[in-house]
Parts: sequence; structure tokens; C-alpha cells
Amino acid sequence: MTISSVARLGVAVAIALIGMGSGIGAAKADDALNAQLDSMRQAFAKYEDPYVAVRDLYLSTVGCVHYDGSKMEGHMDYPKGAMGVHFVNLTVQGPPDPMKPNVLIYEPDGGKLRLVAVEWLVPLVAGQERPSLFGQPFQGPMEGHEPLIPQGFVHYDLHAWLFKDNPLGMFSPTNPDVTCDGGDFSLLEMPTKLVAEP
Repeated sequence: MTISSVARLGVAVAIALIGMGSGIGAAKADDALNAQLDSMRQAFAKYEDPYVAVRDLYLSTVGCVHYDGSKMEGHMDYPKGAMGVHFVNLTVQGPPDPMKPNVLIYEPDGGKLRLVAVEWLVPLVAGQERPSLFGQPFQGPMEGHEPLIPQGFVHYDLHAWLFKDNPLGMFSPTNPDVTCDGGDFSLLEMPTKLVAEP
């Protein structure tokens, strides 16, 4: 093997090791995120009983929210699917805390409610940066989701499908595998209007 061949081999090995290093770093980050999501699942498991949620001041908005996939310029892009029934806790305020979601989301299931996701809502405040959790930027800012949330409640939000797999991804706002068919109050919403950041 010539000196130039050895040099080329050395460069190739170095490049491969650098690539492996970045892959290992990404794997560690994924492991850390999965561990955090698992600890959240354990902490929120008590809310599989919606009565426990109500006792902790998560109050139901009753309507089971779903979208037909319609697209409107200047509005949020909600893929076809459902969010579900929102239980909102107005006492949870301040910067987003992974262990304190403002909203618990349930899917109607045979006359019962099954916990499927959590959500964080952050009101829009002049001068604030777009919030993020888990390396995910929040969506918005957007108007409130009428008729359940007043139009004037301009906010950012982020969903996490902790208790039901979502083919669109863990942090997608809608889930095509969630249905409102079993709900007493099915609410087909139109996409929410986006608002300019201050």
C-alpha cells in the first residue's frame, strides 16, 4: 500500500468516525427525549380518569374537535383528523413546563373518555420569543379556537400525543387515528386564523 493510499484511507476513517460521532449524539438526544416522554406518561397516567382531571381543575370544553383537512390562506394547516375533547386548566400559567400542560385531550370511546394527548397554550405577549419544548417550536401565533376558546385569546400551542400513536408525528396538532364519532358533541372546526408576531 502506497503512502498516498494510506493517507486516503486515514481520511476516510476519520470522516467515518466523525459521522458515527454525530449519529451517536443524535441517538443520545433521542434517548433523552424518550426518557422524558416516558416520565411524563407516568406522571399524567392518573388523568386517564377524567374525574381526577376535573378535581385538579382541568375543566371540559365538551366539544370533540376535528378537522376535514381544509386549507385556508393565512390560517393554521390542520391535516385531516381530530384533536378530541379538551380539558383546560386556567390556573396553569407562566412559561411552558413539560410537567404542567394547560390542556388534557381525550377521545370519546364507547361512552367513556380515553386520554390521548396533552397540550401547552402560551398567550401571545409583545416582545416574547416563540416558545418551544422538546426542541419543537410552538405553532402560531393564532386566534382562539371559536366557539370553545374566544377569538381574542391569541396564543401559541404545542400538542404531544403521549397516549396514542399518531402517524403524523408526536407533535402534530391533529391525529387521523382519533375520531369524534363516539362523542356527544362533535365539533368540525375550520382552520384557525394566524396572527402576525409582534
